[in-house]
Amino acid sequence: MNKKISLSSPHMGGSEFLFLKNAFDSNWIAPLGPHVDGFEKDLATYLGNDVHVAALSSGTASLHLALIILGVKAGDEVLCQTLTFSASANPILYQGATPIFVDSEETSWNMSPEFLEIAIKDRIELGKKPKAIIVVHLYGMPAQMDKIMEISRRYEIPVIEDAAEALGSTYQGQKLGTFGDMAILSFNGNKIITTSGGGALISKNEDWIIKSRFLATQARDIAPYYQHSQVGYNYRMSNICASIGRGQMEVLPLRVYQRRKNFTHYKRLLANIPNITFHEEPSEEYFSNHWLSAILLKDGDDRITTDVLRLALAKDNIEARPIWKPMHLQPIFEQYPFYGDGTSDRLFGIGLCLPSGSNLTEYEIRMVITKIKNCFTVSTVQ
Repeated sequence: MNKKISLSSPHMGGSEFLFLKNAFDSNWIAPLGPHVDGFEKDLATYLGNDVHVAALSSGTASLHLALIILGVKAGDEVLCQTLTFSASANPILYQGATPIFVDSEETSWNMSPEFLEIAIKDRIELGKKPKAIIVVHLYGMPAQMDKIMEISRRYEIPVIEDAAEALGSTYQGQKLGTFGDMAILSFNGNKIITTSGGGALISKNEDWIIKSRFLATQARDIAPYYQHSQVGYNYRMSNICASIGRGQMEVLPLRVYQRRKNFTHYKRLLANIPNITFHEEPSEEYFSNHWLSAILLKDGDDRITTDVLRLALAKDNIEARPIWKPMHLQPIFEQYPFYGDGTSDRLFGIGLCLPSGSNLTEYEIRMVITKIKNCFTVSTVQ
């Protein structure tokens, strides 16, 4: 069997080991240390816009703390994009709150401003004004943040940007993760840069970031002994993980370039297949890191479905994945309210993510493209 071509595998740049060695040589193996501070500064400098950053153990932990800091409690409601990974919605349940799912719009595949406002108006009429909005930048593609933030301000509902997949992307020239009241990043092994496992919480409100660091270190009060006045969490990033992140930050612009190059190859070399369209920037206002390159197959064509194509690629040890199954269709979430017209359902039915790692070789990406072309050639002949 051919060597596996992964969907998105970790890609080291070289300096990670030097930072890691420094952590070992200085014996900073404990949960906190100078590389955590350094990584936070690296991220804040890269993002700009006067943001502050807390390096945490995961993107999920970051989102959980964001909800806590915004005062989300049991019985509250939180608006959440439905077309996303479950980690965007799970922290709502951690707080005993109710997720209210909002459909996507066709252009970016992200939260529809139209259905967002419909949902807000309806929840207010029902006497349940939502406490927060979680918008996701799917696969690195920016959401319509100008419209979403305008709605947020009009109804005075804070926005949390789930930019877990979107480090390096911009909207109207501004980096994602700097629009919302709070934002989160993920550095899981499959993300555009990785710390092995980790995440970050971002906000222009420095007090919120200070509070998040306090909560993430078991909410230990200032005292010569261990005293705790509120519930805390073990959510802080380790100095070891942060040292890897510092090395990864050095190659982030290159990783964005490499992922976007993958997308360009797919679009150029699959352009003659009319059954395929691409998850691409709707206009020059959008700049996607193309963390994952995603395609849509022609709706209603039963010869080549996403499953047929995925399994054909798998025979050659090529990993492809359906796009996220919407949250309102998930067994754990299907009982919660949903506002939309089925756009996310349709995208899920015909969408597929292709291998997109920044370490893909020219040979590997052409192998993927050749296999896809062969599938459609066989289908046409039949």
